[in-house]
Amino acid sequence: PPPQLCSPAGASKQDVREKVWDYLERSGLAAFPRPVHHRIPNFEGSHQACCSVKELEVFNRAHEIKVDPDKPLEGVRLAALQARKTLFVPTPRLRTGLFNKIVPPPGATKEILRICATSQGIKEYSVPVGLDGKARVDLVVVGSVAVSEKGWRIGKGEGYADMEYAMMVSMGAVQEDTPVITIVHDCQVVDIAEELLDDHDLTVDYILTPTRTIKTNCIRPKPQGIIWHKASYLCSHYEMLEKIPILKSLRYREKQAGKDVTLQDEHSDLANANTPAALSEKAMAENTRLQAATGSAQLGQHDVESDSLSPRLEESGMITTVFVGNISPSVKVSELKCALREFHATPLRLNWQGAQHRAFLDYKDKATAENAVSSLKGLSLGGNTLRVELAKNQRNKGQVEINSQK
Repeated sequence: PPPQLCSPAGASKQDVREKVWDYLERSGLAAFPRPVHHRIPNFEGSHQACCSVKELEVFNRAHEIKVDPDKPLEGVRLAALQARKTLFVPTPRLRTGLFNKIVPPPGATKEILRICATSQGIKEYSVPVGLDGKARVDLVVVGSVAVSEKGWRIGKGEGYADMEYAMMVSMGAVQEDTPVITIVHDCQVVDIAEELLDDHDLTVDYILTPTRTIKTNCIRPKPQGIIWHKASYLCSHYEMLEKIPILKSLRYREKQAGKDVTLQDEHSDLANANTPAALSEKAMAENTRLQAATGSAQLGQHDVESDSLSPRLEESGMITTVFVGNISPSVKVSELKCALREFHATPLRLNWQGAQHRAFLDYKDKATAENAVSSLKGLSLGGNTLRVELAKNQRNKGQVEINSQK
């Protein structure tokens, strides 16, 4: 194996990452996709390292396994499918939920299972699992940029693996004793100073390399759920909720259960006029002001595909309307608009009927409308879980006005 990389005293997490990435590229150990910088790096021998998972008792007795979608973990995904275990893979950047469950077709050949284990297969052979999917994960496999023999891990810096684990804890999908494995090249096993670790950082119990299986016996506790007041480690509060819509639902759920879900930067972000959310808020306010005269207030230009409903679209009858019901009397239209933006379901036009506890959302076509229904399913506002479905009586509501003042 290559000599172990040493991280100098006072090195930051980013210093450690850069050192590992540089070494993998320089030494010829880096594998596709290249360059490995800013990724969970793939490396020569990753498949060999993955194969040794089959020798671990924790793998053999596991029924439901969550494996990150990174390229160097492909061999573990394949091993799980070949062993007929239930395989969960996080949705990319958690955009549409927490997990996809990989479902190979009946009688899948070895070749089809190989495809199922790839990023392409994850897209083709998976079904989403929501917050109420009742997943019970008994083994977690994560990628790493660097890891220490003590089980301390450094990811690529975006915080997704830590957040995924915290969300699984919050959902009850993992327990305190659920083992965590990482797959790395020998050169990625480095000394990591304990002061670099935060409360939200995930630790690992097993490290598999092309030449070794290391049991870390890590005693540092794993995250016990989402630390909301620190959740901005992933990105700012508003960016986080925009990037990870499922967090919104999880946060509602925990708030209703009486947990403190205050975010550290909940107020400071509003003061920063340069955040994407603040800009989006500004754009939306300006949009509403400009359109109020015609009674046709559109939602956040920032996010919509088309600035206005074109006559051609209206005449073509392509617009598909989504019905949103069971809206709590306490919910304002601005709250619904905010949720729509954060769940990437901004319509071309919104017809608010607060007195009837409902709203109608117009989308440019059926596919966009169906995606919106999928994104908004299970969303709770004002204590009510919204009823979201394609409107039964599809007609062109292009001319229906929105009362933006309610």
